[in-house]
Order: sequence, then structure tokens, then C-alpha cells
Amino acid sequence: QVQLVESGGGLVQAGGSLRLSCAASGRTFAMYGMGWFRQAPGKDREFVAAITWNGRTTDYADSVKGRFTISRDNAKNTVYLQMNSLEPEDTAVYYCAADRVGFSTALYTSPGRYADWGQGTQVTVSS
Repeated sequence: QVQLVESGGGLVQAGGSLRLSCAASGRTFAMYGMGWFRQAPGKDREFVAAITWNGRTTDYADSVKGRFTISRDNAKNTVYLQMNSLEPEDTAVYYCAADRVGFSTALYTSPGRYADWGQGTQVTVSS
């Protein structure tokens, strides 16, 4: 099991930027792909971005392509989500999650693929 703690959320105006961090402890972080998801009130949890264990491959939801960037620092056991040009529609609780299987070269958009989740961090974008 890996423990995940997100940080970096907050209130920002439309067009602004935030960088979310997700610090990991427990099972070897560097072995596992990581994902970011978000959930707005009354909506299902949705995929935002994912990165392979070695950081070589990334994937994004169409709604955030070109605005968000996922990255990781395995030496610091941390994955990041840089969010630029934020829109009110980006308002949600953001969660990071760790893949169930180590050293996978594939990326997954389904929440069910991920074994461990953080508690979430609130992002609010005002218009």
C-alpha cells in the first residue's frame, strides 16, 4: 500500500495557475504509474492525467490538454500537476492515485485501475 497526500489546491481566478503536489510513502513509489483525477459536486470522478512509472509517457483528458502538465520526481516520491489557464469548469476536488501494477508501460483512465488514493485537495476557479 502507498500513502498519498495531495497539496497545493486553493482559490484562483480564471486564467490563473496552480501546481498540485502528491507526496507518496509506503510501497516503492518509483515502481508505479500515477494518475490525477477530479470530482466536482454531483459528478462522477473523472480522469485528468496519468504518467508511467519512469515518467516517459503521459496522457491527458481532452479537456485539459495543452493546459495541464503531469510530472514526477521519483527521488522525492512526488508527482505534480501543473495547471495553467484555469477555467471555472476546472473547479473540483483533485485526487492523486497509484496504479495497482508496477512497471506498467500502459496508462489508464479508469479509477478502478488505481489501488491507492489520496484524500484530495480542493481547487476553486472563480470567473
